[in-house]
Formats: sequence, structure tokens, C-alpha cells
Amino acid sequence: MRRFNTTGTCYPDEHYMVDITKRLDIIEQKVANGEYITINRGRQYGKTTTLYHLTKRLSKDYVVFSISFESFNQNNFATDDRLAFSLVNLMKNQIKIRKNINDYVRDAITTIIDKNSENKEISVENFTEFIENICSDSDKPIVLIIDEVDNASNYESFINLLRFLRDKYLNRRDLPTFKSVILAGVYDIKNLKLKVRPESEHQYNSPWNIAVPFDEDMSLSKSGIEKMLAEYEADHKTGMDIPKMAQLITDYTSGYPFFVSRLCQLIDTHKLEWNREGFLKAENMLLTESNTFFDDLIKKLDDYPTMTKMLKDILYHGTSYTFNTDDRVMSISKMFNYIDSDNGKVKIFNRIIETRLYNFFIVEEQMENRIYDQGSIEKNQFVENGLLKMDKILERFAVHFNDIYGGEEQTFKEEEGRRYFMLYIKPIINGTGNYYIEAQTRDRSRTDMIIDYLGTQYIIEMKIWRGNAYNERGEQQLTEYLDYYHVNKGYMLSFCFNQKKDSGVRTIKYGDKEIVEAVV
Repeated sequence: MRRFNTTGTCYPDEHYMVDITKRLDIIEQKVANGEYITINRGRQYGKTTTLYHLTKRLSKDYVVFSISFESFNQNNFATDDRLAFSLVNLMKNQIKIRKNINDYVRDAITTIIDKNSENKEISVENFTEFIENICSDSDKPIVLIIDEVDNASNYESFINLLRFLRDKYLNRRDLPTFKSVILAGVYDIKNLKLKVRPESEHQYNSPWNIAVPFDEDMSLSKSGIEKMLAEYEADHKTGMDIPKMAQLITDYTSGYPFFVSRLCQLIDTHKLEWNREGFLKAENMLLTESNTFFDDLIKKLDDYPTMTKMLKDILYHGTSYTFNTDDRVMSISKMFNYIDSDNGKVKIFNRIIETRLYNFFIVEEQMENRIYDQGSIEKNQFVENGLLKMDKILERFAVHFNDIYGGEEQTFKEEEGRRYFMLYIKPIINGTGNYYIEAQTRDRSRTDMIIDYLGTQYIIEMKIWRGNAYNERGEQQLTEYLDYYHVNKGYMLSFCFNQKKDSGVRTIKYGDKEIVEAVV
């Protein structure tokens, strides 16, 4: 029986996976055109699986050396000559599994390694001659694929290798060389270049400007997820509503391959129901676990403080950033797949990443925050028969917020009020529920929070009070939102800075909807 896989290469006879045929078709055509290619995506985005199946496909018409820098260390990159030897040695290791390599090429690889094995170095002159010989002696064009090129990011020898391959490419009409070279990793070559050159030098003068980026979307589509779930359903007969489950997975993951597979894996292995409630349990498991993606995300927040500030501005303050590919922080954030461009504006890539960021930022603050402490102390009084008593949560938050922060300056409250509600709610739903913010309504004046708790959704509009007319428009917007989510009761949390404000909690009827509003 097949299973969901989140570690290493996916194989269709062993794993449930989305069909990647179209992706392979596009890359194969680029190889046929003799193009040199870069494939840059965030961690666990399906690059290694793509390269494996690409290698299998290309091997019909090409000799493919598909290698990885994953195990390379400082010794391998110590000098240009040492890197050349290490590279050819990786090619030698593939001789056994590449059945279509002719004897001339096999002998050339074995001979140059044996000849230089004592010093573990191949001079640039010998390496040049070697490349020309194997490419002329092979009865099929040769394709070189290198995965995990990020591991080379701190070494000048790798940049020199790129220059070498670039020179061979530019002279390909006169001297034999690789048909195509494919480099894959998280960082693009421009950003690799930033790591090895002084800041005073030109940042984007990359020697790999001959390559074309693979720009096709590698996110998993809803239709692709549906087909994968249909295969699972045919094997397991769970009775799931396949289109609804596929839509739910897409809504939360935006098709990020790792998150799609991991959520399905958690539902499957923990024998959860293939419905909304089971999905939300799996989401909670995912958000509280330690995995390669989240560990790397936290590390990057430490490495790039300017990126961290941008993400906090978006999440907490509703700051609107215009997406600009020339902005280094945005370029790097998109390269990691933490953000994306939505109609020219920066948005967090998906709800999973957004919620994990909120959780991380809250952990940073909770030990010193009194409003978080109040939520922790009172959390047991807010759940009854598996449902949140949201009316009481708003009532108690209003009391604590006014007591603790009532004397603060207005600018503090405008920027921080909604953040403090999230700090208050976190210990109440922790371990059982999660929340996310609707990107379409996140701005300085209005934010819609959706809390998922044991399969029930609570819609809360948090906004800055701008007068009665503005408030009535908010009520109208909230009722429309409730219609969209098919619920009849919603909540408003209004931060009012009018000295004569009427604070407290009230319940109003708006059409067939009931709205509970707290004014603080």
C-alpha cells in the first residue's frame, strides 16, 4: 500500500504524489534547446523529487550525471583543483547506475581519477581537456545536474567553476561541452554571489548569467491534489468529500508541496477523519512539531532581522508593502517562499507559515506580557461542551486591556491592540485550536481573525473605531463575511480612542445575523 512521504524522493509506485509530468515536459524542452537552467525554490519544495524523475526521463536521450553537493565540505571546495577532482569523483560514482555511458567515457572518468587520486586534485587544464574529451567521445549528449548548490555558497572555487562552465557554454559551437547544466537549490546564483564578494563590489555581477531560471509554478494545484486524494480514496475507502478536502488543503497550504504531503500524512498515520475536524487536528499537530522547514524558518529570522521586521509589520500592524523584486529583503523572502506577490502587494505565502510566525513571535513576548498571563489564568472558564465562550472571552479581554493599557498613549494602542488580543487568545486555544488572519482584510484599520476550534469557526473582526458610520460599515462587512463562512454569529473587537467612548460588550441583531461587539 502506498503512503504519503515528506522525506527524500517521492516515487509514484510507493507514495501518493501529485503528477509532475507537465513540469518535466517543460524542463526537458529547455534541455533539448541546449539551455543552462537554474531551479530555485524554498526548502522541501519538491526539487529533489523533480530532479530524480527528470534524470530518469532524460536518460533515454542523454547521458545524465545527476550529482549533489549535499555531502561536500570545506575540503572539497578548498581550491579550484580540489573541487574539480571532487566533481569528477561524483561522476565516477554514477558509472554503475548510468547504463548508457559508453566505454570511452567510462575509461576517461576512471583514468583521470586514478591518475590524480594521490593529491585529490585535477588542474584546470586537465579538467578542461577532460570535459571536452568525454563530451566528444560520448555517443549521446551529456547533461550535468547539480543539486544542493547552496552548500557551495561560501566558496570562491564554486564561483570559479561557474565561470569555467560559462566559458565552455559560450564556446560550445567550437569546442565540445555539456548539452545542458542544471543547478538546483534554495538560493539563486545572484544571492550565492553576495556571500563570497565584498559588499563594496557589484552585487549582481554573476558569472551564471547565461542560465535561464525555471519560473514555472511548482506549487501543487487543487486539481492535482484532488487526483492524489482520489488515488488514496480508491485504496482506503474513507468516504471523504474529495473536492472539499482538496480545497481545504489548498486554502491552508497554497500548494506548498511539503505542507500538502505532511498534512495528509498526519491524517493518515494518526487515523484522523478526512473531514474539516480531522484536518484541523492535523494542522495543529503540524504547527506544534519541529521539522526541517520550521527549524530553518526560525534560523532565517535570526539571520535576517530586516526580513523579520517586515514580516512583523505585515502580521501585526497591517502594513502594506508593494512587492519589488529589486528590494533585497523581499527578493530573499520570496526566494525562501515565506512571502509571495498578490496583485503587486506582499503577502505571507500561506496560512501555515503565517500561523507559525504568529506563534513564534508570541512565544518571544509571552513571558513578559501581562495580557498573556491573564489568558493563561482564565483559560479554563472559556470552554463549555467543546465550544469557545467567545462572548465571555471578549468581555474579559476588554476588562484586562483597559486595566493594563488604559493609560498608554494612543499611538501605542492603535499599533498594538490587535496584537495583544492574539496574545490573550493564544493560551486559551493552545493545543486544541488555531487562528489565522484573512490577508484580504489585513490593514491598519481592519483585520478579520478566524479561529478554528474543534471544527467550529469563530469570525472576529478587529478594527480601529473611526466613528459610528464607519462602525456600521464594519457590521455590514462582517455579516457578508459570515455569509461566506455559513455562520450566523460573529464578533467585533473595536479599539476606540474617543475620550467619551462607551466601552463594554453588547449584542446586536443585523438582519438574520447576531453580532457581539466589544469596545475597548
